Amino acid sequence: MAVCARLCGVGPARGCRRRGAAREQRRGAADSEPDTDTDPEEAGGGGGVTEDEEVAERIEGGRPAPPPVEAGPAGRAPLSLLELPPELLVQIFGSLPGTDLPSLARVCTTFRRILRTDTIWRRRCREEYGVCENLRKLEITGVSCRDVYAKLLHRYRHILGLWQPDIGPYGGLLNVVVDGLFIIGWMYLPPHDPHVDDPMRFKPLFRIHLMERKCATVECMYGHKGPHNGHIQIVKKDEFSTKCNQTDHHRMSGGRQEEFRTWLREEWGRTLEDIFHEHMQELILMKFIYTSQYDNCLTYRRIYLPPSSPDDLIRPGLFKGTYGSHGLEIVMLSFHGKKAKGTKITGDPNIPAGQQTVEIDLAHPLQLPDIENLRDFSELSRIVLEVQEQVRREEQEQEQRQEEEERSQQAASQPAASPLGGEGAEGEETAAGAEGMTPDKAPASQPFVLPMGVISRNEDYPRTCRICFYGTGLIAGHGFTSPERTPGVFVLFDDDRFGFIWLELKSFSLYSRIKVSFQNAEAPSREAFDEMLKNIQSLAT
Repeated sequence: MAVCARLCGVGPARGCRRRGAAREQRRGAADSEPDTDTDPEEAGGGGGVTEDEEVAERIEGGRPAPPPVEAGPAGRAPLSLLELPPELLVQIFGSLPGTDLPSLARVCTTFRRILRTDTIWRRRCREEYGVCENLRKLEITGVSCRDVYAKLLHRYRHILGLWQPDIGPYGGLLNVVVDGLFIIGWMYLPPHDPHVDDPMRFKPLFRIHLMERKCATVECMYGHKGPHNGHIQIVKKDEFSTKCNQTDHHRMSGGRQEEFRTWLREEWGRTLEDIFHEHMQELILMKFIYTSQYDNCLTYRRIYLPPSSPDDLIRPGLFKGTYGSHGLEIVMLSFHGKKAKGTKITGDPNIPAGQQTVEIDLAHPLQLPDIENLRDFSELSRIVLEVQEQVRREEQEQEQRQEEEERSQQAASQPAASPLGGEGAEGEETAAGAEGMTPDKAPASQPFVLPMGVISRNEDYPRTCRICFYGTGLIAGHGFTSPERTPGVFVLFDDDRFGFIWLELKSFSLYSRIKVSFQNAEAPSREAFDEMLKNIQSLAT
């Protein structure tokens, strides 16, 4: 009996360990009843309060955990997760994606009880959304980390990222990010004209946070009277809208004149008296009147940053560019094989946001004349027009070859191989010609100066460049009437700056990279990015 007592651990108030194991097994079976609740907000809810507090206190370090009850012979490995200590289960569950935890809570009440531990949700907030704040302070307000995850971060996860507001031809750039215990929509604005190398400006348009445990609060940040009541509606995938419920917070005591003066200082950094160009004054006033109509309700559509490739001329991305009387605008530079495209993210009444402002033909580099001849606009124009004629002939020959191939395929029972010197041969020749003028093989830098008569808003442009290409720029009348692609010169200065000479307008645009690390802005695939470009261009048209 003494030996049996030593082996089984018999005590005055305890039975045989084998009988105790049987009772634990029956208790585990009762705890393993399935739960049908699948809401992320309810993951970990329910169950006995006393036991939950005991488990949480053990996990948070309130008191040491008692030794786990063995469910079988000594030395046997656990056959079920239910046999593991709660502290270990917290570590396991905390490493899973937050979206999987509601399904885990349905397994049994034991799992559901453990999922009420805030340590799990604190880790999910940090790893999935980058929340680095001291979430323990939330206990003072009665808001748990599970509330932050389920009612704020998870609920509004679809609006995180980069967006373009629908403000007619003007567009815009909005980045919705997790900022501490808030979700904030930051509107990014170009620097004041013509300082294209200055950093971007930004201001909050709305914010979302938890005021209490019930639900998240949306606040409009527009105006100068502080946060006020707002609303967000997710219209469909990759589209949402915001609405202000207290537009009186947007108004100023001095009426529209005071609002216009304040807007002008923020938008242009000057007063109307400082702007002597009458046409520019009209454009500024027109923009204020138009954009003021959208101060209470806006719709946003998702945009992506362009994907990059090792073969790209420079790293694609967002740039600030000068556009004459329209001021500075935001352009997205992307690469598509032998073409590069500049798409407007912000626009103007002539060329609205979403349109392709410039296109660069990477298969046709330009050899600029020496610095003295470059000052002669007619000499540069002659070089560009010759390349334009060459491109036109190549396009006609390409169309003729395609028509001949289609006719031959219809006439023959089987498609014949392409003849030597046909499309494939010329394609290789063109690629080889382009390869001969890649930035790696081109001179490290060459002198550059704008030809006489070419207007530039920013005279502080680089005086050396790496390489130039033939390109076309989109011009149109007011209201995007009579749009036309005209020849021009793409000038690459360095990794972060390029320019474009508009021959017909005798104008020069300087572009400088936007050096902001936008969050949640990467395209899931190349196809998704191309589809996004088509969508914003079709909306602009």
